[in-house]
Amino acid sequence: MKPFTYERASTPVQAATAVARQPMARFIAGGTNLLDLMKLQIETPAHLVDVNGLALDKIAPTADGGLRIGAMVRNADLASDERVRRDYGVLARALLSGASAQLRNRATTAGNLLQRTRCPYFYDTNQPCNKRQPGSGCAAIDGISRQLAVVGSSRACIATHPSDMAVAMRVLDAAIETVRADGRQRVIPIADFHRLPGDTPQLETALEPGELITAVTLPKPTGGTHIYRKVRDRASYAFALVSVAAIVQRDGTGRVALGGVAPKPWRIEAADALLPTGAKAVTARLFAGAQPTRDNAFKLPLAERTIAAVLTQARA
Repeated sequence: MKPFTYERASTPVQAATAVARQPMARFIAGGTNLLDLMKLQIETPAHLVDVNGLALDKIAPTADGGLRIGAMVRNADLASDERVRRDYGVLARALLSGASAQLRNRATTAGNLLQRTRCPYFYDTNQPCNKRQPGSGCAAIDGISRQLAVVGSSRACIATHPSDMAVAMRVLDAAIETVRADGRQRVIPIADFHRLPGDTPQLETALEPGELITAVTLPKPTGGTHIYRKVRDRASYAFALVSVAAIVQRDGTGRVALGGVAPKPWRIEAADALLPTGAKAVTARLFAGAQPTRDNAFKLPLAERTIAAVLTQARA
């Protein structure tokens, strides 16, 4: 690990200012992803700004009947919150399917949204990776791609986004609140938060340099049956091959988002309207334009079967 300096921020604006003024600075909270990347010298920040003391660890109701989740709320606390379990069950289930209990006790809401891909070529510094070193190439495209993206990718990158929580947030239409170094605040719909790789896979979110996530807001509960189903190679501590987050109403309408198949949580609103017609039509719309490799083409039928299982479970 390379040497770095460290400071503790006392306000969100101070934290944003400290990171904005140094190109090689990073925020740190739980550190469950960042510290691993620093040990491998994939991330080499010159300065770390600790945001744990910013009092962003509360969960509170919003005026319109939704829920505001502070950026520093730990995953374990969010999953066990009575309001989340009652009104946003898909989120609680997604959180409990991710990582281990020890990691959930440290990982934060904002950090979960920002975690970086687990593509093996991203982690192997001997291999070219446009996400790690722009312009170097993508070893995954002609390599072992079983775990990687089948839709939304590009010739520059076929990595997937690893978060379970983010898939549930996407199906819930969450919004991300931020603050910048000049004190300006903004709200980013989660649909616009994660970027597709295109020609710049190193740019993973809509955040500007130094912009700090302060909270995630969930809209008023929609009711319905909440399901999160994760298909993986082993039953624990594994990332999704395919995951499905769904909210299904009594009349068969609803919404669905997928994980494990794209560089961001994958939801196509036009596919939601097809839920009453069954999994085949939904899958066809979700994967329109998909470009799977020989190794991961199995994800398309796997996704269809998983969506079908989710719809069967919802009807039951």
